[in-house]
Amino acid sequence: MSTPDHPLRRSMGRVPLPADDPALFELDLDGLAGRWADAMARAPMTAEEMTGADVRAQRMGMPGIRLMEQAGSATASVAHALAVANDRWESGPILILCGSGNNGGDGFVTARRLAAAGSRVAVALVATGTRPGTSDAARNWDRLGRLPGVERVHAPVARDVALLGHGVERAAIVVDALLGTGVRGLLREPVRSAVELANRARAAGVPVLAVDCPTAVDLTSGELSDPVVRADVTVTFHRPKVGLLTRRGAAVAGRVLVAPIGIPPGADRA
Repeated sequence: MSTPDHPLRRSMGRVPLPADDPALFELDLDGLAGRWADAMARAPMTAEEMTGADVRAQRMGMPGIRLMEQAGSATASVAHALAVANDRWESGPILILCGSGNNGGDGFVTARRLAAAGSRVAVALVATGTRPGTSDAARNWDRLGRLPGVERVHAPVARDVALLGHGVERAAIVVDALLGTGVRGLLREPVRSAVELANRARAAGVPVLAVDCPTAVDLTSGELSDPVVRADVTVTFHRPKVGLLTRRGAAVAGRVLVAPIGIPPGADRA
């Protein structure tokens, strides 16, 4: 595996964003941490601050679909590195559990990128609605329907999630893209059953990767819902999150990587 001081970084002077970085799938987890060292060293932010930065970035000309592409591309590279680190790459399909919002959209991009890298992917829309609830997520869900190596599943109720969990111990890894920032209170079905499925997989030895935050950690306070995903690795975006640095948040997040996704510096200002 490559070291954090990758030749591409030296030659370009700055690190390209994940969707435009051909070196990412060559890197292990330490290499990715080094590659994204600038983002990881930024000041932490709350869930509300991240939401504001996202909105302002789009007003400044960065489309939401592009931010989603960057986030999903970063997540795919971390998923690959996590699977390789555990000798599970190509040992079985990668299971991606996705909610109906933009966190799920990040998961759909992750599925596409992993399939392009040669992995078998099972991606589940864990939601009562038949389609994702945002336009960007819906566009990326639709793109998966034409791809070989990707199995799309809709799991609108707990029973469907239970069926999805049959043989989950044979998955290479599980990716939690169910809920992102701003989660508070008790989880509802079918997301609750999906969280329990992710934790059951981890108990069986399957590594779990969380997208943005483990479901359901409050990224501002670090408070946990019940149940909450317990991840081995979490990839969050733009800046570290306050909630993942608290004692409770850190206990369920595992190793945390922070990936840049193209939010301009000016978007951080209120």
